[in-house]
Amino acid sequence: MNSINKTIAGLELAQIGWVVPDIHAAVKFLSNALGIAGFPQPEHIRAQDLDMTYYGQVVAGDWLTTQTYNGGTFIELVQPVSGQSMFHDYLAKYPAGGTQHLAFRLPVSDFNRITDNLRKQGYAVISEVDHPIARMAFFDTYQTLGVATEIMGITPEGWTAIEQMQKTR
Repeated sequence: MNSINKTIAGLELAQIGWVVPDIHAAVKFLSNALGIAGFPQPEHIRAQDLDMTYYGQVVAGDWLTTQTYNGGTFIELVQPVSGQSMFHDYLAKYPAGGTQHLAFRLPVSDFNRITDNLRKQGYAVISEVDHPIARMAFFDTYQTLGVATEIMGITPEGWTAIEQMQKTR
């Protein structure tokens, strides 16, 4: 097992993130064709409002996003709208969209241990967010895993939010 697999082996897979060109078409397909229900109305997100970095800088970027809980994992859909972000980069490279990231979660108290380990292994950070419910870091693991890897350090408030989202499904 290589180093990255050892690093993420003890973490819980929390989310599959798809970047799509049309979020409404993706929700319709997942809901109608596959029976994956519970997607709320897409929300407009601005990177600047989250202080979300893109290669170390907060830059203008916005997207639509929605997610639902299904079978133990959250399914997140992201449609880039304007500006720059890792989501825009992905859709530019793969215009049809696809699975862009896998998110692994752990208590926020272990966040630095895992993210420092990935940095020491040479994986670059694409984006970071420090949100009241979670600290998040997206690593460039495309060459190793074929997708970006998100590490989510969940705060106590975040665990409460997760439980609420799971109950609505």
